[in-house]
Amino acid sequence: MSSVKTWLLEIRAPFLLVTLVSVLVAVSVAVYQSYHINALYLGLAFVGALLSHVAVNVFNEYFDYKSGVDFKTMKTPFSGGSGVLPAGLLNPRSVYTLGISCVAAIIAIGGYFIYVHGLLIIPVGMVGIITIYFYTTHITKSPVLCAIAPGLGFGPLMVMGTYFALTGTYSLAAGLASLIPGFLVSNLLLLNQFPDVEADASVSRRHFPISIGLAKSSLIYTALVLAAYLALIISVEVGKLPDLALLGLVTLPLGLLVVMGVRKYHNRIEHLVPIMGRNVMLTLFFPLLMAIGIIVS
Repeated sequence: MSSVKTWLLEIRAPFLLVTLVSVLVAVSVAVYQSYHINALYLGLAFVGALLSHVAVNVFNEYFDYKSGVDFKTMKTPFSGGSGVLPAGLLNPRSVYTLGISCVAAIIAIGGYFIYVHGLLIIPVGMVGIITIYFYTTHITKSPVLCAIAPGLGFGPLMVMGTYFALTGTYSLAAGLASLIPGFLVSNLLLLNQFPDVEADASVSRRHFPISIGLAKSSLIYTALVLAAYLALIISVEVGKLPDLALLGLVTLPLGLLVVMGVRKYHNRIEHLVPIMGRNVMLTLFFPLLMAIGIIVS
């Protein structure tokens, strides 16, 4: 296997599309509010967001390898790790070094935006870096924090951070728009934990599928899907997002299909895997279509 292909597997490259969508949500709101989009600011914000995603992926891979959980997980296309480190395809220290290098680059980019726009980006950046580094080792020990952290990272933190980089300010519209990828990404990680309950429990993790079981966790999944659609509808109804943002509702049949599948197959992992694939599509296409509708407006 070539070195490039190995590293692409290690950073979970296909899943980086989530970052692209979150950044696009921020861009769409800035465009809707008639801000000029500075190409340099956008490029740096996107690189920072992408490095954040790469960092959390490689730290997760590294710490999962160190804990031994990667040798116990049920591998699916969407969960269980890349398998690169257990197979000995990369030096674990190199993977950890990549994560630290990403964090250093993120801090440098943040420093530039502090110079350009001021100190208000610091809280977003600090919470983001803490979440990136401590997600696997500490945050996964708390069911509530484990459920919130992924959505917080790819929703409010990434969307609002990008929006601030582009505009030098924050807005309620961007905050409301960030809730949609936030709820959906939390659900993405929640559902991907279903096949790993036994393996994760063996290393003292305590996410919801472990602490309350798969049936009740499927109800949380349902509630978060509902919350995403309600957040969009309410944001339009109160006039913070344009009517065309409701283009995201085109995904409602897919959302219902995934919810029914999760409720039906929550404890039958072999049948849940195709549902996990549809969940990835929902996570990408719902905010993507919403962002397209906002830009067109």
